[in-house]
Amino acid sequence: MRKRQNEAPASVSDREAEQFLRELLSIPSLSGAEGKASQYLAHWMGEHGYRARVDGAGNAIGERGHGEKQIVLLGHIDTVPGSVPVRVEGRELYGRGSVDAKGPLATFAVAAAAVDLPPDTRLIVIGATDEESGSRGARHILNRYRPILCIIGEPSRWDRITLGYKGHLEMEWSWRGPLAHSAGPTPSPAEVAVDTWRNVQDLAERLNAGRSGSFARLEPTLTQLNTGRDGAHGWARMEIDLRLPPDMDTEEVERSLRELGQGAQMYFHGHEQAVVAEKSNSLTRAILAAVRAEGGTPRFVHKSGTSDMNVVAAEWACPVVAYGPGDSSLDHTPHEHINLDEYLRASRVLRTALQTLVDQAASGKLITAAATKLRPPPS
Repeated sequence: MRKRQNEAPASVSDREAEQFLRELLSIPSLSGAEGKASQYLAHWMGEHGYRARVDGAGNAIGERGHGEKQIVLLGHIDTVPGSVPVRVEGRELYGRGSVDAKGPLATFAVAAAAVDLPPDTRLIVIGATDEESGSRGARHILNRYRPILCIIGEPSRWDRITLGYKGHLEMEWSWRGPLAHSAGPTPSPAEVAVDTWRNVQDLAERLNAGRSGSFARLEPTLTQLNTGRDGAHGWARMEIDLRLPPDMDTEEVERSLRELGQGAQMYFHGHEQAVVAEKSNSLTRAILAAVRAEGGTPRFVHKSGTSDMNVVAAEWACPVVAYGPGDSSLDHTPHEHINLDEYLRASRVLRTALQTLVDQAASGKLITAAATKLRPPPS
């Protein structure tokens, strides 16, 4: 029997795992105000065999083991606004962040605590800040770790593995011009804005020619439109959110959009390139096998949103997937909730997969090369 780390694994009971998630949900953690939740998570991990701390970006970080082979479990602890009272109805646990993404994060902490580590491996659980509004936490740790494997904590249900996320671009458009009588030919500020929005839609349709399926298409959404008047001048402002497929570059799309400006001011931010990871490597195989061992039929999915996977995948260039319990259609909704049995099941799946992976890493059987290439999915 090979020598293990002197840090014994901590078996977390189902009751304790449920209480842990409920308490984590009870601490508000809007993006930019995650301090109390991060402190709580670090304290919990410290009580369950981790070397835990809160770093300079407010991330809660727990480490087990001291080896050079790092496996990073990157979840996020921040949530969007909107109160969802924490309560249990049957086996459904309600609360803001139960799905997105404290449920997956708690799954990470519970599962990784129970893994029996060889001396050359280190498990790192991170509850990152600000994922919902810029990924400040993930960017802070980007050059601080160099993992051989990475799992992102996002809901995909317990029996699914997320391989990819679309790219992202936000456009802020503002226009100001002289007013004219409504009976005249001069367009009103609202008409200028609507005309520009239609041009954005037309651009998307041109770029989407011959494409099918949401993941392969450029999808713009008009998220805000305001107009008004200031003396003899009128003004209009729009905010447009764009989701990009893997083969569209955010800078190229931005250049095309600037040509539609109609003399307006345009500001672009939130640039995130799409990411799709390979699906044939030790990481995916371990999770697939663990799902089957729990009686599930696993499958791969691709998401139309973004996650911290967009931030770290290209830089770390290691096998990466997103995994976690919860129905992502409940993200950001006023009735966000997670099934506790699914949460416990996902924790068992992840614990089993991690044990397989650390054993493979110790024996030199880990397959990582196939996932260093990020590519669009096959059409």
